[in-house]
Amino acid sequence: MDNSKRNVVVTGFEPFGAHTINASWVAVQELKKLGLGKDVDLHVYEVPVEYQAVQSLVPSLWKQYHPQLVVHVGVSGMATTVTLEKCGRNHGYKGLDNSRFCPHSQCCIEGGPDCIDSVIDMESVCKRVTASGLGVAVSVSKDAGRYLCDFTYYTSLYLSHGRSAFVHVPPIAKPYSGEDLGRALQAIIQEMLDMLDRAGEKIHCQHVH
Repeated sequence: MDNSKRNVVVTGFEPFGAHTINASWVAVQELKKLGLGKDVDLHVYEVPVEYQAVQSLVPSLWKQYHPQLVVHVGVSGMATTVTLEKCGRNHGYKGLDNSRFCPHSQCCIEGGPDCIDSVIDMESVCKRVTASGLGVAVSVSKDAGRYLCDFTYYTSLYLSHGRSAFVHVPPIAKPYSGEDLGRALQAIIQEMLDMLDRAGEKIHCQHVH
């Protein structure tokens, strides 16, 4: 692994329910083809739609790669835009997963805060990406849905002290192609990385002065 490069992990989900093709994993595979530039090592993973698998996989990704950023991507049948989720929530997980399991506590991490916000300013990312003329509509949400998407996001936010992001995409062809969604992810994640760089420089300057 080239230590001069930054590690970024991006995940999509396997099929579930009516989503026999999961647009999130299609979009992530398209992103992998595009890459995030020569300075970034991009690692992509397909996440099982299973609570217990998420509880073991997400920590292992952070431990293995020590990434600058982890971005989880999920599909929303209700979405018509690419949606940036601001926060993950700890309670209210009642939906059964692909193995017909649901956490007995209906919560993600017992004793954890009710809600964790991403350190990334999603409103700012949304404005910048929209202004770039991408041709894909981007919006911001405060509710990732209390299913595996939200569960995965909260787990990652908890482990990374907020250094994670979640992006919901609409189903393929409703209205965007997989290629469109891949391009959108590329623009969004590059903007997030730029934002983290700017925040890092600001902190560095404060320490120096």
